[in-house]
Amino acid sequence: MSIIKSAILNIPVDIKSIQKEVTILQAELWQPHLNKWDYEGGWDVLSLRSPGGGLNTLAEALNNEPYANTLLLKQCPSVRLLLDSLQCEKLSARFLNLHAGAVIKEHTDKELYFEKGEARLHFPIVTNPFVEFYLDNERLPMQEGECWYINANLPHRLANNGSNNRIHLVVDCMVNDWLQEVFRNCITKTELMERDIVLRNKNTTIQIINELRMRADSTSVQLANELERQLNEAEGGG
Repeated sequence: MSIIKSAILNIPVDIKSIQKEVTILQAELWQPHLNKWDYEGGWDVLSLRSPGGGLNTLAEALNNEPYANTLLLKQCPSVRLLLDSLQCEKLSARFLNLHAGAVIKEHTDKELYFEKGEARLHFPIVTNPFVEFYLDNERLPMQEGECWYINANLPHRLANNGSNNRIHLVVDCMVNDWLQEVFRNCITKTELMERDIVLRNKNTTIQIINELRMRADSTSVQLANELERQLNEAEGGG
């Protein structure tokens, strides 16, 4: 089987309930991401599963204990239900909040990919059309309420060019028979994925194109042209 770069998995997400839970979490509980050399601007973490179940991100990095739920997970019953629906061993689970205007520099998370036995799942909770997530130089248009697998062993970078923060629930899972079956059900659609994504989000894509053209700078116009090309190809079945 070839290496999977990314995939949309058929895992139901109660997005409205999770969004409500995120809004009531105390602001002071969020902590800056440890890898300060990897980003510019604000990038905060809130742990729901961590080594030893602790909330201190620095202590987590130095902790060799098994992963366990943190106290915060009790405040997020909808997230707990989602994690329970993943019928595989869960390692870390955390909210990652990328502030408006912030950038995560290109990097790789070594050996973190499905074929190696560990899968990173992204659940977009709050996002906006101007979030740009690139994996191996390909933009992934992640939408709220979806579940995305990304091969984190590949180079990836991210910029939040919107006016509101972007929050993902990120879960690292150990691959087992159940997760392999989930992947098998989506792999058959891999060749159609880009076309299906564009068509499924046609209205959003058109909105992004129009807003980019209003900016009028060369970079925005170039991106608008590229999105328009992808949309035309998708509608034509190419």
